[in-house]
Amino acid sequence: MTSWKSLILRIGEKCPEYGGTLDFKDHIDTCYGILWRELDQQEGEEVLYYLLQCAEQLPHKSPFYGTIIGLLNLEKEELGKLVVETTHSNLQESIQSENCDRIRVLLRFLTVLMCSKVLQPAALVVVFETLLSSAATIIDEEKGNPAWQARADFYISCILSCLPWGGAELMEQVPEEIDRVLVGIQAYLSIRRHVMDVGFSIFVDNSRDQRANEKDFLEDLWGRIQDLSNNGWKLESIPRPYLSFEAQLVAGKSHDLGPINCPEQPSLPATASSVSYGRQKHDADLKYPQRIRKLNIFPQNKLEDLAPIDQFIMEEYLLDILLFLNGCRKECAAYMAGLPVPFRYEYLMAETVFSQLLLLPQPRFKPIYYALVIMDLCKALPGAFPAVVAGAVRALFDKIAELDMECRTRLILWFSHHLSNFQFIWPWEEWAYVLELPKWAPQRVFVQEVLEREVRLCYLEKIKQSIENAPGLEELLPPKGGPNFRYSAENGRNKAEWLALSEDLNGMVRGRQTAREIISWIDENVAPVHGLDVTLQVVIQTLLNIGSKSFTHLMTVLERYGQVIAKVCPDEDRQAMLISEVSTFWKNSTQMTAIAIDRMMGYRLISNLAIVKWVFSPVNVDQFHTSDLSWEILRNAVSKTYNRICDLRKEISSLKRRLESAEEATSNAKAEIEAAESQLTLMNGEPVVGENPFKLQRLITASEKAEEEEVSLRESLEAKEALLFRALGENEALFLSLYNNFSIILLDRLPADSAIGTSRSLLSSQTDLMTLDSDEPSGMDVDVNQEKGLNNVSNGEKGAATYNLSETDQWGLSTLGYVKAITRQYASEIWPHVEKIDQEILKGNVHYLFRKAVYCGLGRLTDER
Repeated sequence: MTSWKSLILRIGEKCPEYGGTLDFKDHIDTCYGILWRELDQQEGEEVLYYLLQCAEQLPHKSPFYGTIIGLLNLEKEELGKLVVETTHSNLQESIQSENCDRIRVLLRFLTVLMCSKVLQPAALVVVFETLLSSAATIIDEEKGNPAWQARADFYISCILSCLPWGGAELMEQVPEEIDRVLVGIQAYLSIRRHVMDVGFSIFVDNSRDQRANEKDFLEDLWGRIQDLSNNGWKLESIPRPYLSFEAQLVAGKSHDLGPINCPEQPSLPATASSVSYGRQKHDADLKYPQRIRKLNIFPQNKLEDLAPIDQFIMEEYLLDILLFLNGCRKECAAYMAGLPVPFRYEYLMAETVFSQLLLLPQPRFKPIYYALVIMDLCKALPGAFPAVVAGAVRALFDKIAELDMECRTRLILWFSHHLSNFQFIWPWEEWAYVLELPKWAPQRVFVQEVLEREVRLCYLEKIKQSIENAPGLEELLPPKGGPNFRYSAENGRNKAEWLALSEDLNGMVRGRQTAREIISWIDENVAPVHGLDVTLQVVIQTLLNIGSKSFTHLMTVLERYGQVIAKVCPDEDRQAMLISEVSTFWKNSTQMTAIAIDRMMGYRLISNLAIVKWVFSPVNVDQFHTSDLSWEILRNAVSKTYNRICDLRKEISSLKRRLESAEEATSNAKAEIEAAESQLTLMNGEPVVGENPFKLQRLITASEKAEEEEVSLRESLEAKEALLFRALGENEALFLSLYNNFSIILLDRLPADSAIGTSRSLLSSQTDLMTLDSDEPSGMDVDVNQEKGLNNVSNGEKGAATYNLSETDQWGLSTLGYVKAITRQYASEIWPHVEKIDQEILKGNVHYLFRKAVYCGLGRLTDER
C-alpha cells in the first residue's frame, strides 16, 4: 500500500502512486482521503509537519498543498489555524535571520493558503504593506540607509512574485487594499536607484546610455506583473487546483495572521564617504543577492511564445528545484524535466541552468553541480536536450569575445568536463576556422584551452582522435606531457660539473640521506663553489625529476626534502626563481606546473607574493591574453590565501562556542562546590562532612578539570586569533602587491587614451569585442544572420575568420577583464583594505581604465570617462 508520505511527495506528478494519471482533482481527492484517515488514527502534528516541509522544499507544488490544507481546515479548523500560526512563526524567524529563500517561499505559501480560504486576504495584504513600508523607509535619504537598497528591493520582489499565485483572488476579494499595495510599489520604484550592475553582467556592453535605459531586474518584474494585471491575471504556468473545490472551500473558516516585524534599519556609517557607502552596499548585496540574472541565449521564438510572466514563473520553478534538491542530482533533473505545465520549455531550462553556471560574482553552488545536472538532463531528455545544449554552446562561442573573463573560464572548464562524459564527441570542423585567426583571438584561445583541459581529463592520443574531422586543430593541442629535465645527459648545454652535482644529489636522495645531511652538503660543497643560482637550479631540477613519476612521488619529495628547498629559496626573489624552474621543468604539462606550485605553496615553500612576482614577470605578462596558465596559478594562490582565512574564522567561531560552554561548566561547578560547602557543619571548630564524604572532593576535581578545559580552549583561541591576524596581514600584502603590479603593467603597456576605455571608437571598426563595463544584452539570437560577432557561426554553419582587433587592444581587454574578475570574486576580503589600496595605488599615477576596473569589480560608484 502506498504510504501517505509518498502520496504527499508525489502529488501533481504522473507516477505509480496515482495510477500514472495527471488528473489533479483525483490526486487531491486520493491524498486528502488517506490523510484524513491518518489524522483520525494518530496525532496530526507529524502529518502537518511533513506537509509544511514539502510546501517549503517543493514550492512549485504549493497550490496542491494549500488545497489539501484547505480541505482539512473544513473538517478540523484547529489544524488550519495551526498551519497558519506555524507558517507565521517560520516567516518571522526567517525575516529576522535574513533567510531570503525561506522568506520568498513562505510568502508564496501564505498566498496559496489565502486562495484555499485558510488565510484571510486582508491578513496577507497587511504582510505586504509591512514589507513595503520597511522597503520605503530603507531608501529614504533622511530616515533610512539607501546603501541597503538590496534588502528593500528584495522585499518588493517577494511581494511581486506572490501576485501571480494569488493576484486574481486578491483583486476579487480585497480590491481596494491590493490596489493600495500596487500604488505603493509604483511609488517605491519611482524613487529607488536604478541598478545597473555593470560588474555582475555575464556579457559586456559598453553603451552607458543603453544600460541606463534598460530595465533592471525589479523594473522588469514590475512590467511583467502589470502585463499580467492587464491580461486579467491569466497565466498558464501555475496550476489552480483549489478552483475545483471552490464550492467546498468557501465554507471553511479563514484564519487571521499575527503582525510581521522587519529587522531594524541598518545604521548609517559614522563618516559619510563613498568607501563607507560602498562597504555597506556590498554587505547588503551579499545578504540579499539578486536571484535571477537572465542569460538570453536563444531567440524568443524558441521559447514557445511564452508570456513574460510565464517565463518568470518557470525560472522560479527551475531555480527552486536546483536549490532544494541540490543534494539529489538525479531527482533534481527528474523534477526539472517533468514540471506539470502545458508547454515545452527545454530552451528556457537550458538558459536558466547556464545562467546559474555563469552567475556572477559566483554561482549558488559549485559549478560541478550544474555540470552534473546538465548531464542528467541530457540523459533524461535524449531526444531534445542535447541539441539544445549544443545550440547554447554555439551561441556562447559566437559571443565569447564579449563574455566576462570569469565566465569564460567557467565555460571552458564546464565544456571540457561535459565532453569528457560524452566520449569527447563534438563537431570540431565547425570551429576549424579559428586557425585563421590571430593567436590572441578569443575564439581561438577558447578552443585551445578547451582542448588543453580535455587532455588533462584523458590523454593526448584520445583527444587527437576526437578532432580527426578537423585535423588542423592539432596545432592547438598541448605538447606531449613529460618532464623537461635540465640536467639530463642529452642536454649538451650543461657543464660537466653541474651534471655531476645533480647525480650526486640524486644518489644522496636514493640513499635516503636526511634533509639535514643534504643541506650540509650544499653549504659546504655546492653554494660556495658554484653560487646560489646554480645551486638553486641543480637542487630544484633534481628533486623535481625524482618526484616526476607521479603525484605521490612529488608529495613524498616535498615532505622529505622541503627543508632543502626552503634553504635554497629563503626569500621572495629566490622563490620566484623556484617557480620559474618548476615551469621550465614542466613546460610540457600545464597541469603538473599548476599542481607542483600549488603543493609547494601548501607546504609554505612558496609565498603568495612570490607567485605574484612570477606571474608578472615579462615572459608571463606577454601571454596574459593567449594562455590561462598564469591566471590559473594566480587564482590558486589567491584562493589558498582566502581559504586559509575562512578556515581560521570557522575554527575561531567553533572555539568561541566551546569556550562559552566551558565557562558555563566552570561556573556551574563552582556553584555546586559553594552549595556543598554551605551544607557543612562545624563540631568543635572543625567541619563535618555530611552524608557523602566524597561528594565535595568529586566536585572540586570536576571544577579543576573544567577550569583546565577553559584555559586550554582560551589558549587555543588566542593562538588561532594570532594566526588569523597574520593571515589577514598576508592577505592585505597580497592584494597590495597584486594591484601594484597590475597598475604598473597597464600603465606601461596601454596608451594613456586607449580606445578600449569606452570602446566607442573600436565599435565602429571592429565588431565583437570585450569592454570593461557591462550589462546583459536584450537578446542573443543564435540563428539571426545580422547579429554582430567576430565569427557568426550559427548552429552548424561554418564561420569565417574576420577578427581584426590588434594584439595590444586584446591584451588590454583581457587583462582588465581579469582585474575586474579577481576584484569581484574576492571583494569581501578587499573591502577592509580599500582605504589603503586607494591611498597607495589608485590615487597615484595609474591608468584610468585600471581604476575603473577595480571600482567595477567592487561595485563602487564612479564617473565613467
